[in-house]
Amino acid sequence: MIPPGPPLEILYLDNHLIAVNKPFGLATQSEGKGEPSLLESTRAWIKEEFQKPGNVYLGMIHRLDQPVAGVALFARTSKAASRLSAQFRERSTKKLYRAVVEGRIDPPAGRLTAYIRKEKNRKATVFPRPAPDAKEAELVYRTIESLAPSSATLGAMGPTVVEVEPLTGRFHQIRAQLAFAGHPIVGDVKYGAARPLPDRHIALYSFRLVFRHPVTGKETAVEAPEPPGWPFV
Repeated sequence: MIPPGPPLEILYLDNHLIAVNKPFGLATQSEGKGEPSLLESTRAWIKEEFQKPGNVYLGMIHRLDQPVAGVALFARTSKAASRLSAQFRERSTKKLYRAVVEGRIDPPAGRLTAYIRKEKNRKATVFPRPAPDAKEAELVYRTIESLAPSSATLGAMGPTVVEVEPLTGRFHQIRAQLAFAGHPIVGDVKYGAARPLPDRHIALYSFRLVFRHPVTGKETAVEAPEPPGWPFV
């Protein structure tokens, strides 16, 4: 039996969709190792909350990296799953993330374009120009706040809180592109951060997700609150 995950925080719920606030460190979907996942925890919550017999359908529309928190959206019907998946493929959704990065970003707002290749070691390699098997990656960012220096970053200049919108959906895109630009996310030692955070998560969360409701067609926005302890420096 898969052990239960942490208690769920429901951000949005109707007959077609459910959005939950993914905790840091919990996998969106298990990889068959008997570990808890957000998908299974959400399915179990629906089964108990609505007293559903048998298997509960729950479609995974997108996934967040295990060390990342925030808005995660699931479909409660196959029709909703199909329509939402199409929106993600067509890039008609709007995804906003909040991150704390090392150093001061200059300019304070802008666009980053690069090429990303997913490696066998589950790490992304970033190239400034087209490269074999690398896909174009683009994001926009803006500075929200400049923070005082801290022991988490080990730099003379303090970290920066930024809001990031990925315009493409590449593997580890935000983490890899910000690191390539010289500003790794605080705690993300995989991509060059000065040191890990105490519980091994990274200072990145999915703040806001905007999409068309798969049944009503109405623009729908779901937001996650700041994680406890944010900004972790």
